[in-house]
Amino acid sequence: MSNGPVLAQLLGQATGEGADLVTLRAIVEEAGELGASRALKRMGLDDAHAAKDVAELRELLSAWRDAKKSAWRAVVGWVVRLGLALLLVGIAVRLGFAGWVK
Repeated sequence: MSNGPVLAQLLGQATGEGADLVTLRAIVEEAGELGASRALKRMGLDDAHAAKDVAELRELLSAWRDAKKSAWRAVVGWVVRLGLALLLVGIAVRLGFAGWVK
């Protein structure tokens, strides 16, 4: 849910009561930057290496997703091969090729 309309309404109300719109916008912008800085600091992303850390985490997450996708493809491939092998064995037994093995 976005607070944009509420903020616009509050700014309009303050302007109607005599507050300068430029000053109000500056206060809102400064409060937003302060809140963002606090949030980044709480997450430990307020240092100079934060951008590199986030990029490495994204790369690691991407590699994990690729590995997971490859693992699932391999599992599905083996299940299909096993199913086809069982089907061929079933057909061989049905046609009487089991007697040839003995």
